[in-house]
Amino acid sequence: MLIYHFMHRVVSPTSRAIWRPRVEGAENVPRKGGVIIASNHLSFCDSLVIPLVAPRQVTFLAKSEYFEGTGIKGALSRAFFEGLGAVGVPRDEKRGAMAALEAGKGVLDRGMAFGIYPEGTRSLDGRLYRGRTGVAWLALTAKVPVVPVGVIDTDKVQPVGTRIPKFKPKALVRFGEPLDFSAHYERKDVGKARREVTDEIMEAIQKLSGQETAGVYNERPAEQ
Repeated sequence: MLIYHFMHRVVSPTSRAIWRPRVEGAENVPRKGGVIIASNHLSFCDSLVIPLVAPRQVTFLAKSEYFEGTGIKGALSRAFFEGLGAVGVPRDEKRGAMAALEAGKGVLDRGMAFGIYPEGTRSLDGRLYRGRTGVAWLALTAKVPVVPVGVIDTDKVQPVGTRIPKFKPKALVRFGEPLDFSAHYERKDVGKARREVTDEIMEAIQKLSGQETAGVYNERPAEQ
């Protein structure tokens, strides 16, 4: 927590001054209680930019390897991601998916904000891909609202394959109005409910990001 406060009070203002991300709709993020921050995903730096401009701490997931390194490099990586409030989960497809959802529910049950990318992985062509229903599982299981987010131009700030964000492009983060899915909590057709909730979230994200929709799932490249 001390590392987070240092990052929030010292590193965040410095980063905002350097990269100057723009933000719209920050007032739509509830200041208290569990809430899902559901965003499109264009760049690695999305998980840095969104917490920079959000009016409260947003916890994202990160590969467990970032927390397990040794030596100075490992300690710096661990401190950086802990400072962001990130939660480590295994990358393995079979173990990772459920572990990620359970970790997210734990964050929400503690009354915190949890960030998730319903597409599952970054879009390499700029299109918005079909959402996976894990975001709906979280919303309906934890019984929390969802704030849709559209990030714009983060792929220009830090293109795929680069390590250092560029200074000139200015990313835009748009927070939409919270979506309330309480009407779906007691539905018996659970699978259909999750699909409908996910599609509504993705529609809200698309309106904020302005992206072309792909209409299919985004499969993770083998090298990622």
